[in-house]
Amino acid sequence: RDGQTLGTIHFPRAPRFYGLSTADGIPYWKIALLHGRDTLATTVHQTCIRYADRRTSCQFCAIGQSLEADRTIAYKTPAQLAEVAKAAVELDGVRDMVLTTGTPNVIDRGAAVLAESARAIRAAVDLPLQVQCEPPRDHGWFQRLREAGADSLGMHLEAATQAVREKIMPGKATVSVDRYMDAFASAVPIFGRGQVNTYILAGLGDSAKDILALAERLIALGVYPFVVPFVPISGTPLENHAPPSAEFMKSVLAPLGRMLREANMKSTDIRAGCGRCGACSSLSAYEQ
Repeated sequence: RDGQTLGTIHFPRAPRFYGLSTADGIPYWKIALLHGRDTLATTVHQTCIRYADRRTSCQFCAIGQSLEADRTIAYKTPAQLAEVAKAAVELDGVRDMVLTTGTPNVIDRGAAVLAESARAIRAAVDLPLQVQCEPPRDHGWFQRLREAGADSLGMHLEAATQAVREKIMPGKATVSVDRYMDAFASAVPIFGRGQVNTYILAGLGDSAKDILALAERLIALGVYPFVVPFVPISGTPLENHAPPSAEFMKSVLAPLGRMLREANMKSTDIRAGCGRCGACSSLSAYEQ
């Protein structure tokens, strides 16, 4: 700027594991992808019971689009995930892995398939794992997930207030904020303070005050609130919904960074997951 160098940008090279395929011919990149610098991520079940009906689906969700475009496969088996994870560690130095899923049912809400997947991966390679699902009805799943090898847990509210949740994600909003809070309170003693995270999309309609009020409650429980700017995806009902301004994000992230700093809860302490990766948000810069 004005003749002065401000910084240098480096673009990551395609990871080497992308060049490999399973014995039955499935490219590894259809099974899991590199996120950020060194996080491997996959959607185990590329389907959701709510997605097909816009009366219940999350209005920002595109879980079915990559499947329709043949960029992924509908279900990644535990053996496939273990094979790809091992290669990603050995070839590209991956340091953690995120296992998320569409919601397959309203009972365990995906916890069962995540536990099965985590167990297979940890048998193949020593790789910290985060599993992500809606709160299962039986909170005993938290202990089972931990025993299966999960190091951290993500249960994503997406929006801070029930009114916005009901408007933007009518199906998922049937699991209320209060039920999430109960699940967080059960999960933190099992996974540890700061090892339970929730994803919050700023720009869906919640005010900065709403987001920060929720974040304060979450931090008090020991939950890391990973606040991310909403980014519209083409082909979804919210494709024309404007993302939040830089000013709005700063009004949220600056005080949130202070709150996390004061609580001694930082992204660098998260063993695995979105908060540790940080590629979707600049929140970690405000923790300094």
